[in-house]
Amino acid sequence: MLHCATFGAGCFWSVEALFAGQQGVVSTSVGYMGGHTDSVNYEQICTDTTGHAEVVDLKFDDHVISYQDLLQLFWANHDPTTPNRQGSDRGSQYRSVIFYHTEVQRHQALGIRQQLDRSRVYSAPIVTIIEAARGYHKAEQYHQKYLQKLKMSCL
Repeated sequence: MLHCATFGAGCFWSVEALFAGQQGVVSTSVGYMGGHTDSVNYEQICTDTTGHAEVVDLKFDDHVISYQDLLQLFWANHDPTTPNRQGSDRGSQYRSVIFYHTEVQRHQALGIRQQLDRSRVYSAPIVTIIEAARGYHKAEQYHQKYLQKLKMSCL
């Protein structure tokens, strides 16, 4: 059965590439979620005034990869302890965020965040926001599969 998952962990290009390469992930798209405006584009996002995060929205087959597995990838591949920042990218659009689509997803995300905080895997507290998915805006076409396009153009 296909399910949706939405994650923000910095620049959406690398987050999309991470998840798109996983067996069981059927499709990915990059976009914006979590803001307070009805429509948004990349230029607006860059002003850090819309409240949106850069996210990857994906469809996955839970017979091949579980939501738990996707959460493990999410936590292991970015720094969830830096508010509004990933590497040199700064601003609320780069925040660490999980947008859940079901109560089961919310419960699983909260559970893993608590486990990681208790185990002190990270040197600082986790600041990842966990909130209901709402208002996804697909990013401009040139952002979709950007790193894949870049790699192909370098061959």
